[in-house]
Amino acid sequence: MITPLASCGSGSGGSGESGAIKIGVPVPLTGDSASAGQDILAAARVAADEVNAAGGVNGRKIEIIEADDACSAQQGAQAAQKLLNSGAVAIAGGYCSGAAVPALPIYGRRSVPFVLDASTNPVLTDTGDGKVFRTCGRDDKQGLFAAKFITDQLKAKRVAILHDNTTYAKGLAEAAANSVKQAGAAEVVYLDALQPGQSDYTPVLTKIASTTPDVAYYTGYFAEAGLLLKQRAQLGLKFPLMGGDATTDATVIKTAGSAADGYIATTAPLPKDLPTASSFVTSYKSKTGADPGPFSVYEYDAIKVLAKAIGDAKSTEGAEVTKALHAIKDFAGVTGRIGFDQKGDREGLLYITVTVKNGEFTGYKKLDDAGAAWVDVKPA
Repeated sequence: MITPLASCGSGSGGSGESGAIKIGVPVPLTGDSASAGQDILAAARVAADEVNAAGGVNGRKIEIIEADDACSAQQGAQAAQKLLNSGAVAIAGGYCSGAAVPALPIYGRRSVPFVLDASTNPVLTDTGDGKVFRTCGRDDKQGLFAAKFITDQLKAKRVAILHDNTTYAKGLAEAAANSVKQAGAAEVVYLDALQPGQSDYTPVLTKIASTTPDVAYYTGYFAEAGLLLKQRAQLGLKFPLMGGDATTDATVIKTAGSAADGYIATTAPLPKDLPTASSFVTSYKSKTGADPGPFSVYEYDAIKVLAKAIGDAKSTEGAEVTKALHAIKDFAGVTGRIGFDQKGDREGLLYITVTVKNGEFTGYKKLDDAGAAWVDVKPA
């Protein structure tokens, strides 16, 4: 787990025009996803440190304030209220969609913009009234990409899809299943959920095996993914198991050991796959002593794009910052050029696949710029 850095900036701030500009970061700091939350929080502080070192925004420093949403709907709502009570004028974060969804109306009533770095369920921007943005992608687009990879590259005809009933995982599972069915190239032979937080998934794996799938796609989180890989190997099951973007955490490899070799996941590009992220990776490692996790770069860009919007608006008023965010079309983020469509979704973000090789996640395959042919992901 990453040790949190000291908060950036000082002063009371809030919605006034003096003192620090407070940006709230809601993430899981307890529970199975705490390592991901600490990673995102650390990345937010790296970005804020850089903004402050360059003079801040409109002559004011940025201060990062965090709240633990524990990947829970109830705590997600509580975290949102805590951040607003602490004077946050904008929000950048959100790991679990299930914690982000109940926070939307709380931020919305105060017209506080929310830039998501990892929460990918479509409902977040579909119902966000234009006040919600993403530096990450959407599950419907990832589901379509996963289905295409499974049928094009793996040549699967029988597909099992497993989720954990959380908002994110169920949404991605349904998107992938619908895309497989619509393509007509394969059959979904299994679509069901496991109970997260368990220690034994052999009954689930055995049930999946009984459907004789050519591949199983797990759309839940990294804690369960590692156990599924380990127990699949112990059972001697031969079907490939691949996962979604919440399974690219190094915890998967630590849990599964050699059983993770060759594991494939669909994801937006990881920090190591982004040539533009090399300086961020260096800064992150120097401040934390650890490698940045999969969503760190998307949080870093969320803080930076918010800083630009506040600077462009010359205000911390929510409506003005939201208007400035919508006006951003070609921001040079470390994850690539950033612009938002009318809903607030990021335009132009592409998915890739990564695989576990030599004990780490490595870029594997992606579609070319025309979306027609599969090509290798070249090292950054």
